[in-house]
Amino acid sequence: MMIGKIALTLATGVVALAGLAAAAGGPGDAEIAHIAYTAGVIDIAAGEQALHKSRNGTVRAFAQEMVRDHGAVNEQALALVNELGVTPRDNATSRALKEAADEEIRKLSSLEGTAFDRAYVTNEVSFHRTVNEALRKTLIPGAQNGRLRALLETGLSLFSEHQMHAEGLAAKLG
Repeated sequence: MMIGKIALTLATGVVALAGLAAAAGGPGDAEIAHIAYTAGVIDIAAGEQALHKSRNGTVRAFAQEMVRDHGAVNEQALALVNELGVTPRDNATSRALKEAADEEIRKLSSLEGTAFDRAYVTNEVSFHRTVNEALRKTLIPGAQNGRLRALLETGLSLFSEHQMHAEGLAAKLG
């Protein structure tokens, strides 16, 4: 139930993003950069929460991978936007993503043990599916700067692996 809410809210964010794309030429690179960066920050926070709460070695290893990989991509994104002189611009989609993630972290904080592990991993599956879809359908096609597009494509490749890893882990946890 709680996992469905974040997936629904993330899907709403993707719909809002699609609406931006249809209106006035779609989101610009500054909005796209902020959405992508926000998604990374969200997954880092979720991974840090899992590292704090989980006692399952496999879940903790996955969470550490999320913190490491999303942190590295966000560092690359910050370096690129600084080099290009682009200021990431907050927007309705990035705000919706952040609000949904904050709510999910609050809900997950009340869980312990196996219940936490299952909910965290299930959320990671939903989150990566939604973000990967947004990357494929809206963010990458909408990026005007080739270097930003290339970074998003690299992120999509890595995050697709994260999705598969999360799906496998979810199957093991039941």
